[in-house]
Amino acid sequence: MQMSKLFSKENKEVFSSPLNINNPVVVQVLGICSALAVTSKLEPAIVMGLSVTVITAFANVIISLIRKTIPNRIRIIVQLVVVAALVTIVSQVLKAFAYDVSVQLSVYVGLIITNCILMGRLEAFAMQNGPWESFLDGVGNGIGYAAILILVGFFRELLGSGCLLGIRVIPQAVYDWGYMDNGMMTMPAMSLIIVGCVIWAHRAYNDSEKK
Repeated sequence: MQMSKLFSKENKEVFSSPLNINNPVVVQVLGICSALAVTSKLEPAIVMGLSVTVITAFANVIISLIRKTIPNRIRIIVQLVVVAALVTIVSQVLKAFAYDVSVQLSVYVGLIITNCILMGRLEAFAMQNGPWESFLDGVGNGIGYAAILILVGFFRELLGSGCLLGIRVIPQAVYDWGYMDNGMMTMPAMSLIIVGCVIWAHRAYNDSEKK
């Protein structure tokens, strides 16, 4: 395949669309459960985002490669088997190299198997397109998802504990002046409020760009 074909306008659109105008979280409102569950701190948000990106990208490629051999009546089962295998690999890698984060993510890594973003891309895109396009679609949707998780995790950890990645970033002098950490930021409800604010800002920005 020629290089120009690999990075054609259509392929660039496949990759970039989920980053903004078709973001899976703020536009399609998918994957909200993860945003509530794993964003109390920045580190697990980053790890979850990267995990979903890797799994979505490779699951898309695998399903795209075998799509013409999958009987239509069992396609969902085959997709789940592929995703389950990838999730198991990622889970074991996390336990081996990032055990503390793996404990923080708890069962949510396993629940990637049923992530509606992942299953939606397999069914809506990988089953109809080639491996390279499917890979770009998976990476784009994974990054779009991860960006929102990281943004929410950034504000929740910063405002909730004055830290980022466990490192204190708000100086003690600020606390001496009377500043207090917002304990509500550590509660799941605040992640939903922050996601709502992100959705509002995203739609307001894009509406103004259209005008």
